[in-house]
Amino acid sequence: MNIGFVGVGRMGANMARRLRDRSFHVTAVYDTNRAAATSLAQELGCAASQDLSEVTAESDVIFTVVSDDAAMREIFSGSGDNLLVNARDKLFINCATISPQVHVDVEKLAHKAGAQTLEACMASSITQAREGSLYLMCGGSEDAFRKAEPILKELGSAVRFIGKTGEAAKVKALVNMVMNINTAGLAEGLALGAALGLDLEMLRKIFSQTGAASRVLETDGEDMQNREHTCFFSAAHAAKDSGIALELARSLSLDLPLARATKGQYDRMIAEGLGELDKSGIAELTFKDRHKHSGDHV
Repeated sequence: MNIGFVGVGRMGANMARRLRDRSFHVTAVYDTNRAAATSLAQELGCAASQDLSEVTAESDVIFTVVSDDAAMREIFSGSGDNLLVNARDKLFINCATISPQVHVDVEKLAHKAGAQTLEACMASSITQAREGSLYLMCGGSEDAFRKAEPILKELGSAVRFIGKTGEAAKVKALVNMVMNINTAGLAEGLALGAALGLDLEMLRKIFSQTGAASRVLETDGEDMQNREHTCFFSAAHAAKDSGIALELARSLSLDLPLARATKGQYDRMIAEGLGELDKSGIAELTFKDRHKHSGDHV
């Protein structure tokens, strides 16, 4: 089975490496960043395709890991070159965090071209992509899921079928919305602790043993304290993903004040040039002595 990748940034590249290590045949990679695609292709011994249609031609299964709704629509419906040129009998596994409706629209386009799609939303980060321990939430037809499952099990330690196309994207939007709220809350708790003169090592340990515990405390707490914001999941992506959840809420006339406030914080990071920091960088907005973002790690 030949596998192609469209979008080989931090996540896509490590997923491709993982499948290569598991003896899958990665035949083609594509990215708008040509240097990234060329470098990964050399590493994997495959083609760095110049056209999207070339990836489809060279592959039976194509993973897409793109940045946002607009990028997703472009790769499947762009004029001239797109992934659905001669796509009959191909399977597209779409892993980006995008709006549920875009997954639905892409599925309809693929069906017209004689192809199948599956959304495989990832609730994990770069390390898990490389190790094959992603948490994958899938949406689409059961037939597409069964075809993709043997590959997905090499990428994820948990592979869960949610339901029809769009349903997994809804769940992923909520996962990231709650994660982002937790991240903002942790930053405020640690910032207040620091302003009160408390030992943050002690405070984090007590948080971990009480109702203040969270997964974010494990992954981001120390980084917030030490101002180490090497990017695993960017503030820009956090803002985008919270925005997807807020749009879903708006469509249902539901007000989510915590999600709205959290997105406002991440939007502020972007406005202040901090959008490519890890989401833990939200602490730079809350710690009393960091409001000018002048630290060495920023």
